[in-house]
Amino acid sequence: MVEAWALVENGTVVDSHRADRLVPWWSFTKTVLAAAALVLVRDGLIGLDEPVEDKPYTLRHLLQHRSGLANYGGLRAYHEAVERGEDPWPVPELLNRLDAARLRYPAGEGWDYSNIGYLVVGQLIETIVGSDLDATLQRLVLEPLRIGTARLARERAELDHVAMDSAEGYHPGWVYHGLLLGSVADAAFLLDRLLEGSLLTPELSREMFTPLVLPGPIPERPWQSPGYGLGTMIGETTSGLVVGGHTGGGPGSTIAVYRSLTGAKSRTAAFFRTSQDEAKTEEGAFRLLKG
Repeated sequence: MVEAWALVENGTVVDSHRADRLVPWWSFTKTVLAAAALVLVRDGLIGLDEPVEDKPYTLRHLLQHRSGLANYGGLRAYHEAVERGEDPWPVPELLNRLDAARLRYPAGEGWDYSNIGYLVVGQLIETIVGSDLDATLQRLVLEPLRIGTARLARERAELDHVAMDSAEGYHPGWVYHGLLLGSVADAAFLLDRLLEGSLLTPELSREMFTPLVLPGPIPERPWQSPGYGLGTMIGETTSGLVVGGHTGGGPGSTIAVYRSLTGAKSRTAAFFRTSQDEAKTEEGAFRLLKG
């Protein structure tokens, strides 16, 4: 079992263990995609509440998992193909297998976690900017926040020196919205600087961290009152903290990156484990924030 963590307080690392380790950020990538999309909103290139390309959903719906789009996480054939070590399906094949054109509920009238929704967000960002998604994320988010280790992985070989544990040989293309790799310390710095810096306007930052409150508590997870903002998981933990950030998990590992949203001290933690137990990883991050 490999564990790595970084605790940032007032912009400085005050506790760490193997924090320079390169790891998959899994669904923490969604927070970065959401930040990039909100930069485009900031610059007037897309509206947060306007229909996306004549679809019934808006960018807000996509970022908050309220679009009605399907998710491939429940598709057995997907998990079986990953376990066999196959190459990822082409995007049209994935969408066809899911009957993705059919919304599962009217946009804005439900909530269901959707990786397909974030695939659409990534495609939208590329279309608006007219550039490759990795280069676009670097320019819009990672460079302004001074994050030097993070990059999108496209091929198996790019994971050769990344902590993957039992998932060695995994193809990053199975994460259809994109899989960012980066150090544990940079994951903490990214969230910390996103909230402390001037990348987004104060209004957009508030939008990003204002949650739709979801049913809770979550069984066997340290969430008393969960919620989802725009690319962020937000809520009260079973230990009484109010936090915002994101948990990510995939074959062989999990990462939890969270900021304490109450209290006198500004604290942000990133905690990584070569285990698929999201609860234990979240507990590690929340323990760091609690101090």
